[in-house]
Amino acid sequence: MALDTIIEFENAQIFQKDNLILKDVNLSITKGEFVYFIGKVGSGKTSLIKTINAEIPLKEGGGKVAGFDLTRIKTKQVPYLRRNLGIVFQDFKLLTDRSVFDNLQFVLKATGWKNKNEINDRIAEVLDRVELSYKGYKMPHQLSGGEQQRVVIARALLNDPEIILADEPTGNLDPETSENLMKILFDISNNGRAVVMATHDYNMVKKFTARTMKFEDGKVTQQDQTKEIDFEKLKES
Repeated sequence: MALDTIIEFENAQIFQKDNLILKDVNLSITKGEFVYFIGKVGSGKTSLIKTINAEIPLKEGGGKVAGFDLTRIKTKQVPYLRRNLGIVFQDFKLLTDRSVFDNLQFVLKATGWKNKNEINDRIAEVLDRVELSYKGYKMPHQLSGGEQQRVVIARALLNDPEIILADEPTGNLDPETSENLMKILFDISNNGRAVVMATHDYNMVKKFTARTMKFEDGKVTQQDQTKEIDFEKLKES
């Protein structure tokens, strides 16, 4: 694994229980790189993301994430791996019974933060990063969809992870809000973190170009950026 490589798979076979989802996955992602995962529903994008965060065990082939060997990782090591990962879901998964601040505080306390001033400072930092400095007191239902997704990104940044995994982060957002969100994700990437984004939002892929991996027929292949990706073929009909 090269010094600046943060995610690497070699001839990996990705299974869901006993079903082979992806075969012979070879993929290397470096720090600060932005990579799209594209493909139809069921093509294996989410399965690979779940393998990266050790939710799905890697049974065959090689895989390393943030220095952890996925083929040998023990259950007790998984939380340490996940401290290097920030995860952004399509369906927010915010705690609806508490404020934005309390949502973020909950995560910090759950990951071992104890000093009240340090907790407050870190929450202020990440909310400022996603341009929600004055929304900490709000309840999730008082925010727009785009604001809620920005809270999710703030939550993903709390422990200063090396990798952001974004699974359909713009799926429920309008085009303008999606564009603002993409700018934040690219800014995060430009600051040295690897960002992996699984998406169907091909307008955003066209607008914000980056390395693109296509999931199709159980294989993962890199798309040549000089060629026009056949997005229409990828869309569900």
